[in-house]
Amino acid sequence: MIIVTKPDATEEQLQHLLDRIKEWGLRAEVSRGAQRVVVGVIGAEDIIREKPLAAIPGVESVTPVLKPYKLVAREFRGQTGIVKIGDVPIGGKEIVIMSGPCSVESREQIVSIGKDIAKAGARVLRGGAFKPRTSPYSFQGLGIDGLKLLAEARDETGLPVITEIMDTKDLEAVEKYADCLQIGARNMMNFSLLKEVGRSKLPVMLKRGMSATIKDLLMSAEYILAEGNFNVLLCERGIRTFETYTRNTLDLNAVPVLQAETHLPIVVDPTHGIGLREHVVSMALAAVACGADAIMCEVHNNPELAKSDGEQALLPHEFADLVSRVKKVAEAVGRTL
Repeated sequence: MIIVTKPDATEEQLQHLLDRIKEWGLRAEVSRGAQRVVVGVIGAEDIIREKPLAAIPGVESVTPVLKPYKLVAREFRGQTGIVKIGDVPIGGKEIVIMSGPCSVESREQIVSIGKDIAKAGARVLRGGAFKPRTSPYSFQGLGIDGLKLLAEARDETGLPVITEIMDTKDLEAVEKYADCLQIGARNMMNFSLLKEVGRSKLPVMLKRGMSATIKDLLMSAEYILAEGNFNVLLCERGIRTFETYTRNTLDLNAVPVLQAETHLPIVVDPTHGIGLREHVVSMALAAVACGADAIMCEVHNNPELAKSDGEQALLPHEFADLVSRVKKVAEAVGRTL
């Protein structure tokens, strides 16, 4: 249930409303706007329906949320929220570009790439310390050492860091060194992990699973918000279809649909979406044109020696060209970079 207060509702009336909700064994999530306060009421639907919420002083309207996802629904806030990675806000007018290598390989590698992308205009540094790979014999990442190198790169470049968490047991370590937690496509429905990051103070970027529907993605995000963490980004990174020429099929249909369905900011990862270096820039531009709030692209300074996904990583000068072109598309659709 979504409750909207009157423009002149007092703090005392709001607190009275929240006290009533708590007395009834329900949970309230408060979102403050410029003139009104929106309160999402969570709990057993039969209890919510029978309570006289509209009769409480200061309440303007009460609207049931009929969708299976409640907290992520756009009705909950009415507009796209702002999620901060470090001091970088995502979800506003400005398009944010995240970039970095697939895997952290050495201090020299991650610091050098970090400096290159920062100079070109990236706002967030990505890099994998723990790597989920299809083959158990492939490079699995540097683990804790990789996290420490990411933190050193942040100190050197000033860029906040996003990295993937694969296991609940690693949460404390990742929280110590990173600024944002990434849930990869393979873990989108790892509900134990989703609940755990939902209790974290760090923002979370949730990637869409390779065979997941839009509803599946939103329901997975609901698990995180239900634990109290509303600082969540949704990432479209390509889904598996019958097409085999590209690595995946980047579902740009999902971007405007998600913008209509949820208040969570939307990130697009064209690198994994298409998997072909020569087409990453085109898909990044298309993602900005259709409404993405942020772009995530892989960059490597020596792709032929990369320990993972070198064939899809942009070279630093190619990334710089991407940023300049993204800026023009952003301006064309009323955004900035």
